[in-house]
Amino acid sequence: MSSSESAWDAAARQRLLGLARASVEHGLREGEPLPVDEAHYPPALRALRAAFVTLRLRGDLRGCTGTLEAVHPLVVEVARTAHRSAFRDPRFQPLERSELAELAFHISILSPLEPLEVESEAGLLARLRPGVDGLVLREGSLTGTFLPAVWSHLPSPENFVRELKRKAGLPLDHWSATLVLQRYTVDEIG
Repeated sequence: MSSSESAWDAAARQRLLGLARASVEHGLREGEPLPVDEAHYPPALRALRAAFVTLRLRGDLRGCTGTLEAVHPLVVEVARTAHRSAFRDPRFQPLERSELAELAFHISILSPLEPLEVESEAGLLARLRPGVDGLVLREGSLTGTFLPAVWSHLPSPENFVRELKRKAGLPLDHWSATLVLQRYTVDEIG
């Protein structure tokens, strides 16, 4: 299931995007995410799912946060993550009201994480599916992930893995028997 909008009908996509925007608007007024009563949503939107919400302002990244493990119903996760992307992404100042009108929302709904058992970095590079896989890399307390959308900026598996190591705070040539690798796909909305 890679980047497939067909997994979600137009009404579900619009509801999720509207919910993300409503949570940011609520955050501007109240300083917290929009409370969501999942009982008011259809079963597909209440399923436990991990998600990322990416915000762009005039095409530039303005915030992106998310979860890798499904612990909340999707509608709750989208509301919380949209708020966090707008106000708590440590790379950016909190969103200001003047930015809301030009803010574009994008939601990535993650598949369950799949362990990648490989013996070497060469084995990892051979198993990655450019443009399809998101990748999680963990070494002790250091963790990094790239969504599949990052392939558009880092199209070679070598660069993708190298920059993910950099993001996680690892040396670029790092490889160890304790390295944990997981991949996932996403359904893109927005």
